Amino acid sequence: MIMVLYEDRHMVVCVKPAGVLSQDAGENSLPELLRAQLGTDYMGVVHRLDREVGGVMVYAKTQAAAGALSRSVQERTLEKTYLAVLRGVPEAPAGTLEDLLFHDKNRNKTYVVDRVRKGVKDARLDYDVLETAGERTLVRIRLHTGRTHQIRVQFASRGLPLVGDGKYGGKETGIPLGLWSWQLRLPHPVTGKPLTFAQTPPEQAPWTWFSGESEWQKG
Repeated sequence: MIMVLYEDRHMVVCVKPAGVLSQDAGENSLPELLRAQLGTDYMGVVHRLDREVGGVMVYAKTQAAAGALSRSVQERTLEKTYLAVLRGVPEAPAGTLEDLLFHDKNRNKTYVVDRVRKGVKDARLDYDVLETAGERTLVRIRLHTGRTHQIRVQFASRGLPLVGDGKYGGKETGIPLGLWSWQLRLPHPVTGKPLTFAQTPPEQAPWTWFSGESEWQKG
């Protein structure tokens, strides 16, 4: 059963389990699971999460809502905030990371590059440190762009890979990827009313390495 945080005639906000595809790709994908659970024929994808990442997502229940939510993504009025666990400690307790990224579709891997060329896109995020536990750091991240594997590669390129992320240098065995879609802020696709939805990570490593759930509730 998929956890639903909000539902009306136009949209549904849910909690994606890690390991489930967020795009429409067959009976085990999140859109199909939602269609079956909610008894609806349409489930429009307006943003994505990597398969390994869990957390809050929004889907459209009508084509009109899909268009409005997609515009919110493009205009960046749909604000995404993540929690991540880094292997290492950033030099600054808060900051902005800006890079040029190239995604190699054949390898499904993203690289930081030093010049603009075909396929290269700018990437920007803000972070602040919430807590450290030895050589592990819990950070809160606000995405300004939504590039493939953006959070993972931007931190890894600075020697701070996410724990459990073998693709980008986080080699902890048996630890899930330390990335979670914690909060979405967005205008309702029909009324325009500002909405906020949040869900804390599951009670398992690497999130249980840190003490303060209250820190995660800061908006």
